[in-house]
Amino acid sequence: MPARQQYTTPELEDLATKIRQDIIKMLQKAKSGHSAGALGMVEILTVLYFNILNHDPKKPKHPDRDRLVLSNGHICPVLYATLARAGYFRLEELNTLRKFGTRLQGHPNMLDLPGIEVSSGPLGLGLSQATGMALSSQLDQKRFEVYCLLSDGELNEGQTWEAFMFAGKHKLHNLTAVIDRNNIQIDGNTEDVMPLEPLKEKIESFNWKVLEVDGHNINEIIESFHQAKAIFEAPVAIIAHTIPGQGVEFMKFDHTWHGKPPNKAEAKKALENLCQN
Repeated sequence: MPARQQYTTPELEDLATKIRQDIIKMLQKAKSGHSAGALGMVEILTVLYFNILNHDPKKPKHPDRDRLVLSNGHICPVLYATLARAGYFRLEELNTLRKFGTRLQGHPNMLDLPGIEVSSGPLGLGLSQATGMALSSQLDQKRFEVYCLLSDGELNEGQTWEAFMFAGKHKLHNLTAVIDRNNIQIDGNTEDVMPLEPLKEKIESFNWKVLEVDGHNINEIIESFHQAKAIFEAPVAIIAHTIPGQGVEFMKFDHTWHGKPPNKAEAKKALENLCQN
């Protein structure tokens, strides 16, 4: 595969702002979709696609590509915007989010859009899918890495913990799980709905290595992925502490924006907010 271009931190930060603007515009036009989580995971996706992943938009099915599984498929606007910015399809197509006949469905469909590794929607399945990919890579003596993005709310699903157990047993060192620890889900605060803490210790008990990062600090995120790739004795979980609605002041930390798009006036205000950041 072609050598990956290395972007500087300022370039990545600029891309992150553009992707946030894309998300707001997409959601406002669609009048449907999830705002908070999509805005909160921008830096993670930006770093992955523009600094870490071994991928080629011109050859999205290259057998040696790294795989990214978006388990929390409802935050797909951030994935769509990142894929478009990376060159998988034209930016203009972002305007078709959730429209009839679009390739940009409300949850990702791997049969429709290049760059989508798995169809996702029902929470709790992604880590199992990623675990299977990582195991197949080792069995086939391939060298690709597998990254799985999960929401903290979906850790309520028992299947996720079965996948943690399986991956830990098989020491799938080519598997990295990134947990969006934004502390909200559709019904409120995660620690009120179903407490997760002590999360780091729980995951470590399944024989994983666990790193914690500021999910909006580009340099910390890059370093955490480099650390994860250097660990050969276990799979790695990165707990990314993020702010739901990051970049838009009136959305931050408010769980009601979990599954709500901005209206026209709110989108205008959000875009003005992002231009000031």
